[in-house]
Amino acid sequence: MNESDVNPGTVATLEELVVAVFRVCQAIGRRTGMSEVELGTLMHLTESPSSPGELAKMLQVSTAASTGIVDRLEKRGHVERRPHQTDRRRTEVHLTESGLREMDDQIQPSVDALIELDARLSPSEREIVDRFLHEAIAAFDIVIGDDA
Repeated sequence: MNESDVNPGTVATLEELVVAVFRVCQAIGRRTGMSEVELGTLMHLTESPSSPGELAKMLQVSTAASTGIVDRLEKRGHVERRPHQTDRRRTEVHLTESGLREMDDQIQPSVDALIELDARLSPSEREIVDRFLHEAIAAFDIVIGDDA
């Protein structure tokens, strides 16, 4: 690829997007009193319950640190520990209604705006945007590497 193939406007806009995501995390953290790691935990748990060990790996922290994070979120009423459904020796961390409501309250305005933006795109534009965003995620994964 030649440097002339690069659109400086696209690169600058992607950089702005990355900064905006950081600013969103900071703003939510200020409003809720939660750390980025705690917010990341809640976001992860919106997808599925996890064991404390899985959370530690995902968050790239020790199991002791993961336990502290879960303890703090549990005190807020945002998560709860439950026995694993098939292996009673294991514990899973589940998002509570309070945690889900907190995430919705903080993130839903942006989600609504993005849904509205998507609705204005034609099917072919959506396909291009979707492909571009997935490839941008893959580019970020290069930096993340084996740390994930």
